[in-house]
Amino acid sequence: MRAFGLVALPTLMLAASACNAQGETVGGGNAATQAQGGRPFAVQEVAKFDEPWAMTFLPGGHALITEKAGRLLLLAPGGGTPIAVAGVPKVDYGGQGGFGDVVLHPEFSENNLVYLSWAEAGEGNTHGAVVGRARLVREGGSARLDGLQTIWRQSPKVEGQGHYSHRIAFGPDRKLYITSGERQKFTPAQDMNQNLGKVIRLNDDGSVPADNPFAARGGVAAQVWSLGHRNLLGIAFDGQGRLWTNEMGPKGGDELNLVERGSNYGYPIVSNGDHYDGRPIPDHDTRPEFNAPEVTWTPVISPSSMIVYSGAKFPAWQGSALIGGLSSEALIRVAFNGTSAREAERFPMGKRIREVEQGADGSVYVLEDGEGGRLLKLVPAG
Repeated sequence: MRAFGLVALPTLMLAASACNAQGETVGGGNAATQAQGGRPFAVQEVAKFDEPWAMTFLPGGHALITEKAGRLLLLAPGGGTPIAVAGVPKVDYGGQGGFGDVVLHPEFSENNLVYLSWAEAGEGNTHGAVVGRARLVREGGSARLDGLQTIWRQSPKVEGQGHYSHRIAFGPDRKLYITSGERQKFTPAQDMNQNLGKVIRLNDDGSVPADNPFAARGGVAAQVWSLGHRNLLGIAFDGQGRLWTNEMGPKGGDELNLVERGSNYGYPIVSNGDHYDGRPIPDHDTRPEFNAPEVTWTPVISPSSMIVYSGAKFPAWQGSALIGGLSSEALIRVAFNGTSAREAERFPMGKRIREVEQGADGSVYVLEDGEGGRLLKLVPAG
């Protein structure tokens, strides 16, 4: 893989900041020290999209980008006009629903398999997320998906178009991990007869691994890796193979969680936030039997996506999580120390950040949210 070449567009400088939008120090660090000692970066604009949601790099430097309304686009390393990929699924666009994530099979160079998530309409006024896979075929100046097959569905489909989550990632074990939101219905997160509010673990063909923690129960419970989640919009593995997710809390209490096999994270029984109507939710420390988050944010950052950085362009970031912030309009760096974590730096971006990815050369790419969302490349300044 290699990163994009760049179109000739303006470059601007952004310096690190360790304060949230309310000016409060976060993450237990020293704001003044971080602001002076943090690494500034240059921002280079590569392309613009209509409600971009996710992206992934192909070997050779091309990138696939999903747009929420239903387009999958192939962008060349040199930028320019992207190619619309044919053969995409019909998506259920509305609310938080539409085209979601896109990732490559670990052996993409041999099998050309691409994995996608999207929202699907059901009977009546119901909706749910699905995950599918297809082979990406590129011929001349065109591209298409062949043999698109749905391999997983949220069950049951419910009314409403929020909290799909549907982020996907392959682990070091070559298993497929899917974040499945509780669809703003609260109690499914604790109901093992539904796969909502869970992290799902599957084989690459959608079958259930025999070593899943609840495999013996059968049904959708067999798919479950962890439960008690709300709306998980970031998922990444660190260099030691540990699984981390970020999760939108209700009114307060956004979370970063170390996701462990068979563990219950407590939602909606506990949360470090409260319901939007003002009803309190007991904090995690009141129920120690539930797995508590490693980091929480109040005021919220509205985390949208996450990578664990491993490149050489930003040595100080190696091994850290980089999280896109929506309401916070920021890129947040979280430093790990084994299984503990803390917010280390916050970089104001001036726009809602929907997606974060790492290029082959160690540059960081971010997608802005919404209409006209830009693809930006972050490179060291100077």
